[in-house]
Amino acid sequence: MSLISVFDVLGPNMIGPSSSHTAGADSIGYLAQKMLGEPVKEVEFTLYGSFAQTYRGHGTDRALLGGVMGFATDDERIKDSFKIADERGLKYTFIPNDEVEDIYPNTADIRMIGESGRVMTVRGESIGGGKVKIVRINGVEVDFTGEYSTVIVIQKDFPGVVAHITKCLSDLNMNVAFMRLFRESKHETAYTIVESDEHVPPEVRDEILKNPNVVDVMIVEP
Repeated sequence: MSLISVFDVLGPNMIGPSSSHTAGADSIGYLAQKMLGEPVKEVEFTLYGSFAQTYRGHGTDRALLGGVMGFATDDERIKDSFKIADERGLKYTFIPNDEVEDIYPNTADIRMIGESGRVMTVRGESIGGGKVKIVRINGVEVDFTGEYSTVIVIQKDFPGVVAHITKCLSDLNMNVAFMRLFRESKHETAYTIVESDEHVPPEVRDEILKNPNVVDVMIVEP
């Protein structure tokens, strides 16, 4: 008789003992690295609430790290995340934060440095049943789940940018389920987040980037 680890499959789409603490954590890391758009060479995880209290026992650390390396929630490599990260030369740090109390219980901040030197910080919440929300990108409050094909536009908050984005989507016959604008303050950095229930045409990025006030465009498929 073989022994079964808590990190063995407990369902068809999950590795680990908890949908919130492992599957949700993996999804947060997975979405974060998709937004960075390049392999991660260094990552710092700051854990809050129950994530901070139980991250070792529930495998939250392995799941977050696996997600950042591109492992889906049912990828058996999650069990060996530390070993694989070490083999890849990926530097990682986990910082439990018990001081911040006014925050959703299963929350993680992920600060990533990519191979090109690009830096991005993402805050995600695991909201139960393996579902997650991304609530901050580089300190700007946002709100999307990753359940839809998502276009994230980083832009300068000037008139005409949103109209340009909308026209690009219309010209490419992209069906929009949700579209929201988030910003730091007037004329500062803003994020337009578009969610679609169909695949995003790859040319969307190039078309949106033609506006001089668009800084970057990220496409995250579910």
